[in-house]
This record gives sequence, C-alpha cells and structure tokens, in this order.
Amino acid sequence: MTDTAYNPADTDDDEINLLDLLQTVVDNLRLLVLGPLVAGVLALGITFVVKPTFTAETSFLPPQQQQGMAASMLAGLGGLAGSVSGLKNPADQYVAFLKSNSIKDALIDRFKLLERYDVKLRTTARKALDANVKIANGKDGLITVNVDDIDPQIAADMANAHVQELTQLMGRLAVTEAQQRRHFFEKQLQQTKDKLTQAEIQLKETGISGDVLKSNPASALTAVAALQAQVTVQEVKIGAMRGYLADTAPDFKQALNELANLRAQLAKQSKDTTSSTGKGQGIAQGDYVTKYREFKYQETLFELFAKQFEIAKLDEAREGAVIQVLDAAQPPERKSKPKKVQIAIYASLATGFVLLLFVFIRQALRNASKDNESAQKLSALKASWHKAIGKTR
Repeated sequence: MTDTAYNPADTDDDEINLLDLLQTVVDNLRLLVLGPLVAGVLALGITFVVKPTFTAETSFLPPQQQQGMAASMLAGLGGLAGSVSGLKNPADQYVAFLKSNSIKDALIDRFKLLERYDVKLRTTARKALDANVKIANGKDGLITVNVDDIDPQIAADMANAHVQELTQLMGRLAVTEAQQRRHFFEKQLQQTKDKLTQAEIQLKETGISGDVLKSNPASALTAVAALQAQVTVQEVKIGAMRGYLADTAPDFKQALNELANLRAQLAKQSKDTTSSTGKGQGIAQGDYVTKYREFKYQETLFELFAKQFEIAKLDEAREGAVIQVLDAAQPPERKSKPKKVQIAIYASLATGFVLLLFVFIRQALRNASKDNESAQKLSALKASWHKAIGKTR
C-alpha cells in the first residue's frame, strides 16, 4: 500500500472559489452595470405615464364618554351608571364603524364608485375602496382617515365624507354609555306609560270615588305602590347591569343588597296595609283598593323612569356625542404616488440581483459541461425535463 502525499492543489470541483466568483462578476461587469441602469431608466419612464395619485387626510376626535355625572345623579338607584366595562381603547370602536359595510355602501352610492372603479359588483367596489382608504387610530386618541384618488378634490371629499357618514351612523346607534341608558329608559318609559293608561282606565271603571277611602289609610297604599315601583326599577337595573358587570363586582353586589332591603320594606308595608284595609271592607271597595294600588304603582314607576330618561338625555348631551374634527381634508397640492425615485432605485436593485443570479447559474452550467460526469447528469436532467413537459426530440 502506497501513501499519497497531500497536495493543496487537489480541491473538490464543487467547492466555491471566491476568486472564481469574482472573475465571473468581472467578466459580466458590463451586463451587471448596464442592465440595472436600463431597468431603472425604463421604470422611471413608466412612472411619467402612470396617472398620479393624490392622498387627502382628515383627523378627528371621537366622542368621549364621561360617567362621573351619571354615576352621582343615579345614586338613588344604586349607581346604574356604575363602572361600565368597555374597550381598552374606545376609539377602536369608531375605527370599526368606519370600516363597516354600512359606511362603505353609503360612500359607494354617494360617489358612484361602481362607475368610478369600473366594477359591477358592490363587493368588488368595497375591496377597491379598502385599497384606497387607510384608517388609523393614534396613541393621542385621534383617528385619521387617508383617501387615495387620481382627483385631489374627490380624495378630499371622500375623506370628509367618512366623518359625515360616521356621524349619521352614530345617530342610529346607541354607542356611548349615556346613549345606551337613554335608549333603555326610553323603552321602559313607553311600556310603563301604556300600563299606566290601562290602570287608570280600570280604576275609573270601578265607579267608586276617592271619598270612599277617607276612613282608610290611602297614604299607606301610596307608600306601598312607591316601594313596589322602586323594587321593580331596581330589578330592571340589575338585569341591565348583568350585561356589563360580573356577579362579583362591588356595584353589582351593592345593587343586590339594596334590592333585598327594598323587598323587605315592601313585605312589611304590604302586611301592615293589608291588616288595616282588609277588615270590614265591601267587595267593591276591595276591588277599588286593588286597582288604586296598581294605578299608584304604575304612576310612581312612570315618574322614576321619566326622571332617569331625562338624566340620560342630559348625560348624552354632556358627553358631546358630536365628532370633533381637528383637521378637515383639503385637496392635496402634491401627488403622493408614484414615487419616481424609489421606483427607479427598486427596479435597478431587483434587476441587478436577478442578473447576478443569472450569470452565476450560467457559469456553473458552463463549468459542469466541461466535466464528463456532470455533462451526463445534465443530459439526463434535460431528457427528464423534455419527458415531463411531453416534448419529443
């Protein structure tokens, strides 16, 4: 067995040699320089043909919720306003409104975007609108709307229209805490008004005047009705609180305790009133007492709901549910797209990378063709490729 001395010149044919790579670059230097340069010039020329795009921007401050006044004025009902659990950033809700299909469809109809974007489907127009509109919520609490269009005036009008359509949408929705309370008490007030009217009619149908009860404690009946109304309001309030408070919340527990106290007072008052009015009374008078008590109950309930409805309306006005526009969109004086210099630079860099990859691959194929084993592999690879695409020689 003969030992073969190590020869540094014996290197693997597949080993990458930096000098060979450098030589390949130098041999194709003209292509690698002129190619990207021509591509950059062509890209720059194309930008002069493309219609310029203008970007209009508007920024506004969304309505701010203020719960302090409502909480203090509703102390008699156990703090219905309470600690309402909302979004971490309430402005995110208004951003979602701006991106809703309701506002998109209103803008599509208002600016005839089906014709402007040359599309037939409303869904396609929404996607095109999304591509041209950018809505952002800043850390400073301001919401900005940027609209791109080839017409600077249309871009400004569409940006301002977002704020206008949002204002109209908020008029149809109960968004803020005060708006939700106003909507809730308005519904309860209407229902109680109908029941109060019915109770008054039934009271008149008894045919007995209030003089019949001169010997009875009518004031006690009124007090019982008032307590019963307060119990009902408290129960309604607790039902509403379940929608935004956990059962372990301090405000919720306090409301439950107040309801228990009111029920205890009502039970005691009802027992005392029954004992004082239930003995020795005629059937007609007993019927009158029942309907009188129902009437006073509905009357007190109506007054309580009416009071809370007015408070909610005042809180809604105090919250300032009007969007405050900081900067209205103006027709931009300079175009925002295309950015000619950037496009030319990016086109040159991309072309240079592709050409560099091309010359390396071409040189590798040339080197492989000089080696018999590599040439056979290339020939077999070529034959397999022709077979795969169905090409016959």
